[in-house]
Amino acid sequence: MVLQDLGRRINAAVNDLTRSATLDEKAFDGMVKEICNALVEADVNVKLVMNLRTSIKRAVNFKELAPGVNKKRIIQKAVFDHLVSLVNPHNSPYTPKKNKANTIMFVGLQGSGKTTTCTKLARYYQARGFKSCLVCADTFRAGAFDQLKQNATKAKIPYYGSLTQTDPVVVAREGVEKFRKERFEIIIVDTSGRHQQEESLFAEMVEIQQAVKPDQTIMVLDASIGQAAEAQSLAFKSTAAFGAIVITKTDGAAAGGGAISAVAATKTPIVFIGTGEHLLDLERFQPESFVSKLLGMGDMQGLVEHVQSLKLDQKDTMKHISEGVFTVRDLRDQLSNIMKMGPLSKMAGMIPGLSGMMGNMDDEDGAMKLKRMMYICDSMTVKELDSDGKMFVEQPTRMTRIARGSGTSVREVEELLAQQRMMAGMAKKMKGGMANMQKAQNAMGGGRGGNQQQQMAAMQKRLQSMGGGGMPGGGGMPDMSTLMKMMGGGGGGGGGGMPDMSQLMKMMGGGGGGGMPGMGGMGGGRGGRR
Repeated sequence: MVLQDLGRRINAAVNDLTRSATLDEKAFDGMVKEICNALVEADVNVKLVMNLRTSIKRAVNFKELAPGVNKKRIIQKAVFDHLVSLVNPHNSPYTPKKNKANTIMFVGLQGSGKTTTCTKLARYYQARGFKSCLVCADTFRAGAFDQLKQNATKAKIPYYGSLTQTDPVVVAREGVEKFRKERFEIIIVDTSGRHQQEESLFAEMVEIQQAVKPDQTIMVLDASIGQAAEAQSLAFKSTAAFGAIVITKTDGAAAGGGAISAVAATKTPIVFIGTGEHLLDLERFQPESFVSKLLGMGDMQGLVEHVQSLKLDQKDTMKHISEGVFTVRDLRDQLSNIMKMGPLSKMAGMIPGLSGMMGNMDDEDGAMKLKRMMYICDSMTVKELDSDGKMFVEQPTRMTRIARGSGTSVREVEELLAQQRMMAGMAKKMKGGMANMQKAQNAMGGGRGGNQQQQMAAMQKRLQSMGGGGMPGGGGMPDMSTLMKMMGGGGGGGGGGMPDMSQLMKMMGGGGGGGMPGMGGMGGGRGGRR
């Protein structure tokens, strides 16, 4: 994952310092140097890194610190604030408005992923109630219209383009006029990929801009572009005056710091980042959340939005838990929900501390572990799935039959049933508490509205302020179970609640050590037997 190694190195440097027995100016200088080396190696502009170094050292002046002050906390906060400042141009991007035509034009280099990102963005707004459409003004690249057509059809988004008209300005103007008449609210115009040395293509880009008069022009930047990002983005800025950046291909293995340099050079906000090839792999960018994930502090608000956008069906499970019941079928439903959330590496960045605990664990290993658990559940009868698990203790031969039917081992079946028993025990303890929580959420507006968003914003702020252990090494990890209950414990009236991730992750690893138990044994299913 792009920037994952950078985050690991910065995190390690801060943690080494905060755990150090003697926290003096020499140790602090060593930490700042390591952070700067990591940024330079990740292709962040050297001048930018030197400015960051000066700013952090200025913020933590050892000579002026009061005798009893918490130096660790001050250093952690300085690092966080200045990394946020690095990716925050302090300019607000355009916000589309309902009940009016919002025209968004895309520009960028060839092969940066513009066409795919256009579809992702149209789908993103469509899922949020906007009437979205696509216009293909790329008449230069062979197959561009076919690609957009396939993407749009897959996402069920109306599109416009031409196989006969070769003038992109005409296609763009006709498409935008057509969709404006049909009262579309988000009109996204895809243009040809170009290079700063291709003057004719740059002139064409300006003509399209003058023809469609976009409310927002977005530049698409490939995360792997490296040091060239700054020069290219400045060339586009001087010609097309784009007002926002989307960084694509952040699921690759490149350094990725060049994109950060482009933001600083053009003083332009990043609005989204592409995290994969799927249409749902587009995340809204917020500087605080980005740095929070980079430093292993998680992005709770992003996790809530991601889970809610999936519309996971939790109604039956939440009802059972409020009654003090947790069946094998409930366990299977939760496993299914985890699989819908996407790659574990993507989720790990959102959950405080989890990315560090995952280490170099492969998404494939985690996904295979989940699949094998699903195979076990699928080999059970309806009676077994709807049971509390006691019948397996009374009739152990059932486990042998299920292991054979699912192509797994009896031990794996035992581990899964042990997790179900553990969660059933938790459900018993939570009986009544869940009902009260749900009542409270309903009384405050359903738990899904503004109140929950305020709770999440406040919680994220607390994590970012480095107070109470939000930062690794700053006093311990927040209680995951508590955090997840805050996110959706009662389900907000059913149908959208977030499962208790600390327990769900236990299922996958079998129950290991501290922090988030079980992650260490995830690949081999160790430690889960009771």
